Amino acid sequence: MRALLVVNPAATTTSARTRDVLIHALASEMKLEAVTTEYRGHAKDLGRQAAESKDIELIVALGGDGTVNEVVNGLLHQGPDPDRLPRLAVVPGGSTNVFARALGLPNEPVEATGALLDALREGRERTVGLGIAAGTPGTEDEAVPSRWFTFCAGFGFDAGVIGRVEQQRERGKRSTHALYLRQAVRQFLDEPHRRHGMITMERAGEDPVSDLVMSIVCNTSPWTYLGNRPVYASPKASFETGLDVLGLSRMSTAAVARYATQLLTSSPEQGPHGKHALSLHDLTDFTLHSKVPLPLQMDGDHLGLRTSVTFTGVRRALRVIV
Repeated sequence: MRALLVVNPAATTTSARTRDVLIHALASEMKLEAVTTEYRGHAKDLGRQAAESKDIELIVALGGDGTVNEVVNGLLHQGPDPDRLPRLAVVPGGSTNVFARALGLPNEPVEATGALLDALREGRERTVGLGIAAGTPGTEDEAVPSRWFTFCAGFGFDAGVIGRVEQQRERGKRSTHALYLRQAVRQFLDEPHRRHGMITMERAGEDPVSDLVMSIVCNTSPWTYLGNRPVYASPKASFETGLDVLGLSRMSTAAVARYATQLLTSSPEQGPHGKHALSLHDLTDFTLHSKVPLPLQMDGDHLGLRTSVTFTGVRRALRVIV
């Protein structure tokens, strides 16, 4: 088997020595080419090259969720074709690794590599659904390129938090859960539309839902992790179904305290709920519009401001080693 290993040298939980050990372990079982990413978007370029190759059967992403997202977008640049495209494997190296953990993989890179090798020997794989977001036709965002996401997207408040975290990381701060919590508090204090949301959700055959402050789009569950604690925004979300949406129409101090507590105590059976919480399951197509430009994030990557985004859930998009 010929495989391409995409290595993010800035992965937060692996050292150069650990990466060398992992590369040697993988190379002992397959014909492996390892490439270290050198710029933003390099993993996407490598994924595209693997998709266009006639002999690469497997692409392994060694890094965090951002690295995985780039590889997936490269693999799927001409659309999903799971029977033709190389399979994807993930060795988690980021701070949270939501996609890998949602697949049931160990969060420790050496253990995950062992699990990957076992899965390859035993032929274990699954075909997962993914989400894709694009600029809405007829709006100022129409020309924005489409982008795939593996586990979540966010429009509004949570994307603003991601943007603040990225600004702090550019200043040399480490990506920690404490950093995210601090930036969430600052985003809340600075949020001008927390009482009257700017977002409207539209889907075919249904009345629009307006005045949402934030919208979290989930392709799987959990939504994220706080350390080893899973957080369930949309507990029913699954790689086997369409997309789930959690929308909040009020973010007063009392509402935030209530929904934050519900998130921290969420479970596979119960996520946030209440008068100002909208929960929708297994959606295929819908659009989020905003009266003002709002931040957008996908798989934890801040993508700037948008006024309209169209989401599509695509079943059976990619084969993954598990």
